[in-house]
Amino acid sequence: MVIPSPDLVKKKIKKNIKEFKKAFKIAKRIAKTVVIAAYRIETKIIPVQKNMIVFESNMGRNYTGNPKSIYEEMVRKGLDKKYRCYFMLDDINTYIPGNAKKIRRTRTWYFFIMGVAGIWVSDCRQPNYIIKRKGVHYIQTWHGTPLKKLALDMDSVNMAGETDIEKYHHNFYKNTRTWDYLISQNKFSTEVFRRAFAFDKTMLEIGYPRNDILFYGNNSENIIRLKKKMGLPLNKKIILYAPTWRDNEYFEKGAYKFSQALDFDLFREKLGQDYVCIVKYHYLVKENLDWSAYTDFVYKYDMCDDIAELYLVSDLLITDYSSVMFDYSLLKRPMFFFTYDLEEYKNELRGFYFDFLKEAPGPISCTTKELIHSILSYRAEDYAKQYETFHNKYNHVDNGKASEKVVQLIQDLYAKS
Repeated sequence: MVIPSPDLVKKKIKKNIKEFKKAFKIAKRIAKTVVIAAYRIETKIIPVQKNMIVFESNMGRNYTGNPKSIYEEMVRKGLDKKYRCYFMLDDINTYIPGNAKKIRRTRTWYFFIMGVAGIWVSDCRQPNYIIKRKGVHYIQTWHGTPLKKLALDMDSVNMAGETDIEKYHHNFYKNTRTWDYLISQNKFSTEVFRRAFAFDKTMLEIGYPRNDILFYGNNSENIIRLKKKMGLPLNKKIILYAPTWRDNEYFEKGAYKFSQALDFDLFREKLGQDYVCIVKYHYLVKENLDWSAYTDFVYKYDMCDDIAELYLVSDLLITDYSSVMFDYSLLKRPMFFFTYDLEEYKNELRGFYFDFLKEAPGPISCTTKELIHSILSYRAEDYAKQYETFHNKYNHVDNGKASEKVVQLIQDLYAKS
């Protein structure tokens, strides 16, 4: 008997694994096709259930943001017992208070619930294969005031899986036809959303539900409680570093890289005595970086953590072009902008809706050294006028009552049905 060489065995194993993965993908596609076909039949047979509400945050990737805040307002009012609430999630082990049922996204039961639920509450687009039926009310909460150009306003697209701008525009337009209500944080967003989404239905210019906590939770007792819960030191100032994602830096569709431009060695050397740094990934970033070299200085929080609590515990924010700047400005704490790729981002990737250099309510830095200098030499009075103008333009509606207003809308829609 001839014994095959180890190299030959390895080749055969690799070949078998490759063939198995290919067969599994084919089987998965077939199964999904069958489920979607059954879903389309279901939407023609089973009546819409007016008391069923579907919630979804960031395409099911976490339990955060506007949908979370709206649902938790329902829990506070005891309405999670009156309505049948469902949260669509990739990870059904996620803790959710109240009586909402957790449904694994894009699995069989997900299609059934989406096919019969009378109210949808989501902060992102739904897949094109999901059918919105007559009698269903879709409350689109969206997920931020835009600095970067959106949807139909974009001249080009460089995202993973998206390179054809005409197709991108078509799909976006088709999706926004299903929205009945759209939440806006301010007058500026209202004007942008009307055009960029070609949205002509009911605009809810009420501020963001996710920011309500920045009103009722912004007190020393709660902040100390949150720091203890997160394992953060009480004797140091806290920097929140929350950059956005880069359209052209990705592993695959929906999985983007963490843009590692900040020199954390220098950052720790110059600031480590008085500060610690929270690094918060955008929900689209999927990268497992090793931060062990920065123990006791860097505290990492991924896309599953709600950033609103991180706002509350931090003393200052470092961001770039992210919409976190509009939410954080409600706290009127220092903001710093680390924009090492400003020209490329503005001119090649997205384009901006306003003069960022003119309106940014804090120092703009292109290198780590500049950023450190800005932090150490920061004087609030130097940016007071700019900050006030920014706050008045983008925070004029937020008052801590947005969740309550959406819940009242849900009750009104149910009463009329």
